[in-house]
Amino acid sequence: MDIWFFRVNDSSVIIHVSGCFMIPDTEKAYIAGLFDGEGSIDFTKRKEKKKSGTYNCRKISMEITMTDQSVIRWVNEVLGCGTFSKKPKKGLRKDGTKYLMQYRWRCTFRDAYYVCCLIWPWAHTKLPKIQQVIEHYAKQRLEHGADVINLEEYKHSRKS
Repeated sequence: MDIWFFRVNDSSVIIHVSGCFMIPDTEKAYIAGLFDGEGSIDFTKRKEKKKSGTYNCRKISMEITMTDQSVIRWVNEVLGCGTFSKKPKKGLRKDGTKYLMQYRWRCTFRDAYYVCCLIWPWAHTKLPKIQQVIEHYAKQRLEHGADVINLEEYKHSRKS
């Protein structure tokens, strides 16, 4: 799956996403809102010890967790990436009733980049982390000669 940004002129930008089907803007916006409210994004740097030494590694992941199974399945089907799983919660609430089963959609690394590119124009709460993920992969693309645009300029052009 490739995601490319092309500048047509000062006010027009095209995002080309190959290897996936087209998702309507309304569904992208809904997923962005769902992610802002129920989701989390992890963009951290940590050291990992391997047999050959210690390395700086990135952990990039996104997830949405909620008790409504149908919504999580829908997100997984629409995006076409990531994993769907149950996230059981053991124990009892203070009132003695069992916790409801939670369902989780999760994606990592390049899949997270793909999802960030899709929902970025509609994100609010998680926007700083989404931009970190996009800029992380944009740096890699620049090293390989790809044309990547400024995210603020693109977002402004989408609103016009």
